[in-house]
Amino acid sequence: MSGAVVECVPNFSEGKDARRVEAIVAAMRVEGVHLLDCSMDAAHNRSVVTVAGDPAAVVESAVRGAGKAAELIDLTRQQGVHPRIGAADVIPFVPISGIKLEQCALLARQAGLEIWRRFNVPVFFYEAAAARPDRANLEEVRRGQFEGLLEAGGKDTSRRPDIGGPLIHPTAGACAVGARKFLVAYNIYFDSADVAMVRAVAREIRAASGGLKGVKAMGVLVHGRAQLSMNITDFEVTPISQVFRAATALALRHKAAPVEGEIIGLLPEAACERESEWMRQLIGFDAQTKILERRLEAPLAWPGEASAARPA
Repeated sequence: MSGAVVECVPNFSEGKDARRVEAIVAAMRVEGVHLLDCSMDAAHNRSVVTVAGDPAAVVESAVRGAGKAAELIDLTRQQGVHPRIGAADVIPFVPISGIKLEQCALLARQAGLEIWRRFNVPVFFYEAAAARPDRANLEEVRRGQFEGLLEAGGKDTSRRPDIGGPLIHPTAGACAVGARKFLVAYNIYFDSADVAMVRAVAREIRAASGGLKGVKAMGVLVHGRAQLSMNITDFEVTPISQVFRAATALALRHKAAPVEGEIIGLLPEAACERESEWMRQLIGFDAQTKILERRLEAPLAWPGEASAARPA
């Protein structure tokens, strides 16, 4: 790709119906935008789509995806272990090359305005695009989830969206749109079904509790196994190997051990630690399809194109 390249990683609150996810992804097809990855998770009931390309085209792609999600996803019927406030729950813009984080924040603002104008879905801005200091943290924006925002009904002025509202969309909720550095979504599975154990590990490891810098974590039960679900927001400051060692040591106190790991979305080459235990435990990790730089060179076909594959 030549010129400025921005990545966008929309998270949609649907991880069970492949046809719905495929329709959302198909709606995101815009000239100048490449599809890099699509991951579905039924337990979290969530899909993560990764696109990259020309900044203006990527904004349009994200807006169209948010609109299709609002059309197809009804949060009054949706359930999953992952917190969410919207059908298109979060839409982060990430600088890849020839563009700065501050410019991505402007792209986020543009996207948020268009989502409200076209689809009447209110928008909160977070991280580098935050309009208020207390909304820089995504967890604060998502506090109470869809149901909490719906119950507030616009009466609690502190919870009103940055654009649109004051009421959220009755079925599509609201969308958190932001700009951030590259994030690694990393899950660890343990040889245990003790959700209290993994929640204790998450509490100790997350930055908000005084744990590792740049680590967000929650403990959940997925298919009968304890899962530590994490977002590592700065792998240069806190390498994934450090996160793995800390989680292993904490789990050992509860007589549990990590047995498998997975990366949701893509992994930058700089985050790879080839001989590390955490990479050896990754489920079905294929460098050709899961490393960002390689995907940029060989993007996926869009749904409807020749050889297009369904979301994995």
